[in-house]
Amino acid sequence: MNSCQHAAAPMLRSTLVAMVTLTLYLLGNACLQNSSRRGVTARLKKLFLCSSTKAPSTTTQCNVEDELELSAARHRPEALEQLEAQTRFSRKELQILYRGFKNECPSGVVNEDTFKEIYSQFFPQGDASTYAHFLFDAFDTDHNGSVSFEDFVMGLSILLRGTVQEKLNWAFNLYDINKDGYITKEEMLDIIKSIYDMMGKCTYPTLKEETPRQHVEIFFQKMDKNRDGVVTIDEFIDCCQNDENIMKSMQLFENVI
Repeated sequence: MNSCQHAAAPMLRSTLVAMVTLTLYLLGNACLQNSSRRGVTARLKKLFLCSSTKAPSTTTQCNVEDELELSAARHRPEALEQLEAQTRFSRKELQILYRGFKNECPSGVVNEDTFKEIYSQFFPQGDASTYAHFLFDAFDTDHNGSVSFEDFVMGLSILLRGTVQEKLNWAFNLYDINKDGYITKEEMLDIIKSIYDMMGKCTYPTLKEETPRQHVEIFFQKMDKNRDGVVTIDEFIDCCQNDENIMKSMQLFENVI
């Protein structure tokens, strides 16, 4: 792992663990058994709390605010104003986030190996590489093989301050692996298998080979309203919005920062 990857982990880890937590809440309410759902939920809540960065000291806050004008000079005003319009962060918040992102990864981008390294640290008993790949693709919106500050802050804005529909759109995009506007059974199977692989044998000691496919069938029975073998964005959002538990999960991270 290069120095950029190592340095990026402290800032990115809370966001990435929050993303997998949100993903699993959606999947859990759709297709996991109650016992599995409780185990996953408890573990990921703990992980998210542990991964959250401590609040900065008063001295640090003052130092950051004293340097905001210098930080602003490093931004292109057009880009900063555009991000302010596209996200739910204020100009000051974007300046602080940008400073942290650049300090942690001076190249200004994060690659897929960074995601895999972070998840391997949180899930050492499993293999998180496939799920990290899927999540990286969801962040890498322009599909150029790297996640820029703009990519990162757009995802963070959706997770922390987006509307329910925006969060569900993001989750749908993650499950729609080939980005054709539909979730197929094979795509959902790949996602569920990657989650089981990531959680590892410690979480699911009695997992049977057919269990992931059974969960896919449960998911489609709930989501695929017209029984055409695929789940559309409208079906996905409609089903989630009518599920009380999923709606509660959408509020998990609203006050994180």
